[in-house]
Order: sequence, then C-alpha cells, then structure tokens
Amino acid sequence: MLAALFHMLFAQETAAEEGKKVVLLMLATGGVFVCVIALGEAAHWAAKQRRRRRG
Repeated sequence: MLAALFHMLFAQETAAEEGKKVVLLMLATGGVFVCVIALGEAAHWAAKQRRRRRG
C-alpha cells in the first residue's frame, strides 16, 4: 500500500495529464465556492421567510 502511494506521488506524468489534474482541481474549487454561496443565499432566504410569517 505504501509503495502504491509512493508511486502515485512521484510517477512521471505527461503535460496533458498534469494539466487535466489542474483543471479538475480548479473546477472542484469553484464548485466549493458556488456551494458555499448557495448555502448562504438559502439561509438568507429562509430567515427572510421566517420573519415574514411572524410579522
């Protein structure tokens, strides 16, 4: 298992493979940002709905 991890970390990659990993990591990071923003907006909307029902 340790050998497989070592091979994964230090294996030679082509420029295309490395670029693909970079692009996928950037997309994942953007997805996290979008999810955090959507969660905040949903919480804001829910709080506004609660205030309307009470008032």
